[in-house]
Amino acid sequence: MAIIKPFKAYRPTPEKVAKVAALPYDVYNTEEARAIVEKEPLSFLRIDRSETAFEPGHDPYAPEVYEKASELLHQAMSDGTYIQEEKRCFYIYELTMDGRSQAGIVAVASIDDYINGVIKKHENTRAEKEADRINHIKACGAQTGPIFLAYRGDKQIDAITRRVMSTEPVYDFTADDDVRHRVWVIDAKEDIEDIGFAFRNIGEIYIADGHHRAASAVKTGIALREEKGNFDGTEEFNFFMSVLFPDHQLKILDYNRVVKDLNGLSEEEFLSKVSDIFDVEEISADQASPSQKESFGMFLDGKWYRLRVRNQDISFDPVKGLDVSYLQDLLLSPVLGISDPKTDPRIDFVGGIRGMKELEKRCSEDCAVAFSMYPTSIRELFDVADAGLLMPPKSTWFEPKLRSGIFIHEV
Repeated sequence: MAIIKPFKAYRPTPEKVAKVAALPYDVYNTEEARAIVEKEPLSFLRIDRSETAFEPGHDPYAPEVYEKASELLHQAMSDGTYIQEEKRCFYIYELTMDGRSQAGIVAVASIDDYINGVIKKHENTRAEKEADRINHIKACGAQTGPIFLAYRGDKQIDAITRRVMSTEPVYDFTADDDVRHRVWVIDAKEDIEDIGFAFRNIGEIYIADGHHRAASAVKTGIALREEKGNFDGTEEFNFFMSVLFPDHQLKILDYNRVVKDLNGLSEEEFLSKVSDIFDVEEISADQASPSQKESFGMFLDGKWYRLRVRNQDISFDPVKGLDVSYLQDLLLSPVLGISDPKTDPRIDFVGGIRGMKELEKRCSEDCAVAFSMYPTSIRELFDVADAGLLMPPKSTWFEPKLRSGIFIHEV
């Protein structure tokens, strides 16, 4: 049973939302964030990456940086950039990219559901990345970036969503990357009650993207419980801001791999070892992106190859049967010596949105071999999380990314 609640969001005025909305803070480094804020002073990156208010080289994790984030946020809340909803509402947030749309319910989810495993994760988190967002939430007294959650589709929620989306949205804008964003407010008492009831009948919810933001919000809530002593569970810090999407609308993109050297092997020696492991055939560039599971594209010495996992190596284990696991366990570790792809500097990861040309480009610049992956499916993500297991690093790439700054949840 999932507890999903409406909330009184702070959100930008319609005339400013396109300027405020920004990609998540961790998409950019400091220099990139600084350039965006200089170009668009209202961009939410000025709050999410408030080191941009200081001289280049300033420690982005210094206390004064988080104080600046709080100052800028509360200034925006008071100067007319943001308005606050008068009552608790749900929202619909639709993103459209390349003709494909996905619409989710914006709400707050229970930190107890996260703790108790109703909200399931499939990735580990790193303490230093958590600490940054914990400090940001505490300083701002607010959650500023929604967590991307997925659930098995529900007909009642779908029906409400379709009906509300037939009305005029409060926001409708297209960002610089050609992603269209539309938002509707769900404020009818009956709809709010029906959505909450429907989610109570949904057994599991899954973190699709935003594991660090979720863990940080939960740890902040736990700390505030301890700090305040007496709490009844209704306080806002007991919940974290999320956008919940039905599984049938979601698409995971491929997350490809490039490796900087062949671990001392020549191209001929490496290709021979690969042929000992997989069924290998040379292919054309237009076949470089795999069309089915248990197959990979490989770019080596200016040529593309298709690699197929052999029947005896196919696993039905939720993790070992992932394509990223086949590549890691059969080739990257035993042949290329990459035992920990999370920490090994010889491997890099390229989001599928960049296409196959990016893999060829990397091999002409700083890498020796590239691998194109068949995307992990939503069902595979659910299966891993349901088994209480974790995916290998960089298993999923979600597009389009949720924008930060459209919704603020005060805690």
